[in-house]
Amino acid sequence: MTNYSDSFLGSINGENIHYGTPINPCAADRVPGGSSSGSAVAVGAKLVDFSLGTDTGGSVRVPASYCGIFGFRPSHGAITESGVTPMAQSFDTVGWFARDPKTFTSVGRILLQLTEVSAVRATRIIIADDCFRLSSTPFDLITQVVTKAAEKLYGGDVLKHENLGDYVKDNVPSLNHFMTKEKTDQVYNIPSLAALSSAMRSLQRFEFKSNHGEWISAVKPNLGPGISERVSEALYATGEDTDICHAIRRELRDALTSLLGDFGVLMIPTVPGSPPKLQTDPSELEVFRARAFSLLSIAGVSGFCQVTIPLGMNNNLPISVSLLAKHGADGFLLHLVENLYDSIKQEEAAAVSNPKNIS
Repeated sequence: MTNYSDSFLGSINGENIHYGTPINPCAADRVPGGSSSGSAVAVGAKLVDFSLGTDTGGSVRVPASYCGIFGFRPSHGAITESGVTPMAQSFDTVGWFARDPKTFTSVGRILLQLTEVSAVRATRIIIADDCFRLSSTPFDLITQVVTKAAEKLYGGDVLKHENLGDYVKDNVPSLNHFMTKEKTDQVYNIPSLAALSSAMRSLQRFEFKSNHGEWISAVKPNLGPGISERVSEALYATGEDTDICHAIRRELRDALTSLLGDFGVLMIPTVPGSPPKLQTDPSELEVFRARAFSLLSIAGVSGFCQVTIPLGMNNNLPISVSLLAKHGADGFLLHLVENLYDSIKQEEAAAVSNPKNIS
């Protein structure tokens, strides 16, 4: 792994000034994703069959997407964090990476201590249309093979569409505390999810300060550009919004549980586009970063489980999609991925042989 605080503190790149940046096996001139990029690169480069990672703000989901492999953020609390230094305990999780779905699910069953259970049919797959508008990757390129695979397995009735931003705004009233009145272009921002990201980072900063503030103030470690500035911000966290943040978590979990039911999943882009180039000026990445954390905060705040599924390459860069299931439905989500992925690969092969199938 690289710097554990990299993704939590706002850099989802994985660039490391102290030990060097792991080389993205899919695109050597692109970032590998933070912070568990070392683990992801080892899997993507076929050095190991699987690896572990930590995910507080996106540190498994993002490098999995950037390196073209599977990544799993479990339901919060589903896997023990014993022996892991806490970063922000309301969000810390231990996840994992693999290249193929069978290895991926086998590792998951062990980590989650799952017994063999009978297959459960997905009752709904909800496509968050507005979230896909945040991505620079064409909507059909990400969703078409997945939706076709789902139709073959479960029938067309399972597919639903939702404007997730409006749904969250209507069903998570405590978010009003973080909603801004500034008018923003909807292409780049979903106000309720931007507010959700703000709530997540507010609570993360306060918990980080509680865990590490005294040590940082005493030792004054050299954390490198970007990270250093965000650590300084965290040291000024007051915790005044803590109760509201916990209320948002409860409301969001209830709202999404109602939306998905016991055996439904939410489909969103993992990240808002291709992995950025190495050493890109941080100011140029600000919109990308803001959109990324709007997407990453959905599972982060709700505590839901989320899987990153690789979908091959586009313009020589990896693309992926994410599925989320309710808190505690990790086994269901794992089985769904294993069941769905063979059909996804068949649809990808058909699309390659007949490009006109992709609009």
